[in-house]
Amino acid sequence: MAAFAHLSGLMDNLIKDTATLELFCWLEPGADLPGWDILKGSPFGATLAAPEGGEPSAGDQLLSVQNYFAEYHLEYFRQRRYNHFPSRLHAMLQFATRTDAMTFRTKHPQRVFGKNLVCAQTKGAYICSFHDASWLDYLRLPHSLSLSALDEVAEYYWSGKTVEEVGLTFMNEPWHEPPVIEALYQGTLEPVWGHQQSGWLPGFR
Repeated sequence: MAAFAHLSGLMDNLIKDTATLELFCWLEPGADLPGWDILKGSPFGATLAAPEGGEPSAGDQLLSVQNYFAEYHLEYFRQRRYNHFPSRLHAMLQFATRTDAMTFRTKHPQRVFGKNLVCAQTKGAYICSFHDASWLDYLRLPHSLSLSALDEVAEYYWSGKTVEEVGLTFMNEPWHEPPVIEALYQGTLEPVWGHQQSGWLPGFR
């Protein structure tokens, strides 16, 4: 598949293997692998936690609702059509390449602020699938999609298509976003020391 040509010429977006892969994730300083729990600040999700010293804003609550709705429909579709793929709710969410991790930081700097970019290697047998996380950005937009449209988006996500491959619109205007390939990983990961990069934004070190 052309979308994953940078992943050793994979023919599809699901791997069950023992061959070593390198994956990337943003971690809090001092945190250990695996990465994030989807309910506790996943870089692909929105936390339900209130800001320190206050209640969640209406915007935070709306984002949380949109996030959980998107996650719910992707998981519902996976169980129906892609049950052999790792679940987003139970897999470790990593980035396929350093470039994908940095693109995510450019798109969502607040979600990785203060975190370190960590490289990890697979160890032993694993199952891993690759998907464009920008589909989640599209699902979280404030629009009303029909059930058939939601199924279409879920099919694109699980089959491994990128948003660039599909002509998308929002508010009757073309909607373009760079792909951010995420890896849904089930297996063992070991950190690769010496590959850390700061997630602090310029001027905030």
